[in-house]
Amino acid sequence: MSVVPAEVLSSGSTRGVSEPARDEAELAPRARLWPALGAVYRAQLSRARVARIPLLFVATFQSVGILIMMRGIVDGGSEAESAVAGSAVLVVAFVALNLLAQYFGQLRASGGLDHYATLPVPPAAVVLGAAAAYASFTVPGTVVTAVFGSLLFGLPLTHLWVLAAVIPLAGAALSGLGAACGLLAPRPELATLLGQLGMSAALLLGVLPPDRMPEIVRLARDLLPSTYGVDALARTFGTHPHWGLVLGDLAVCAGVGVASLAVATWAYRRAAVR
Repeated sequence: MSVVPAEVLSSGSTRGVSEPARDEAELAPRARLWPALGAVYRAQLSRARVARIPLLFVATFQSVGILIMMRGIVDGGSEAESAVAGSAVLVVAFVALNLLAQYFGQLRASGGLDHYATLPVPPAAVVLGAAAAYASFTVPGTVVTAVFGSLLFGLPLTHLWVLAAVIPLAGAALSGLGAACGLLAPRPELATLLGQLGMSAALLLGVLPPDRMPEIVRLARDLLPSTYGVDALARTFGTHPHWGLVLGDLAVCAGVGVASLAVATWAYRRAAVR
């Protein structure tokens, strides 16, 4: 057993012992963002696979049911395109916004953030990994809804490949909002409420044809990032899509996604230190 010299203690200096102590306290170097992001993504994907798959079926059946209901109201044209695109993106909103808000709200209330805070993982990796895992569950339901709606309304399937861009970009924007709601809400019940309200907004403002909305509701629609994913998908159903407008809508989703995920990362840091 080593003994600290008396002159060190008497002088109040810890220069002789601070470096070894700091080396012993440092358990591991801080992980880099991308490897940590991949590890969190795989862990979240395996953990949520069993619990979230039934809810994914619920989200898909909900969107399919809305399409069947809209079939009795909408005959075709731009209204049918909006209904199909809005129902498909609604699956993304249900999982990425609603369920992610509930997840982070419960994680904060149960002290689960303390576990992540002890790991040498960047906060951005935790938020992005969880958001990416939840967004991944939306892919099958979104594709099924889009294909079913296109067949139901007689829309072409030619450009449904644009879902490869709509799902991750709209998912990023909604996941960031859902994570921020869950992390900033003081109680998990409030996080659940915010997630439900967000999904309801995605339903009303995304599925209903915008041409029939009052002007003030259209302004509210422009504030919801998922509606830009809806518009991007709806524009591709035409014979000659205006790809410039499609890219513009996707760019808005991407910009909002970066901003919302940055806010969610800040909210994670804020909640983890409390």
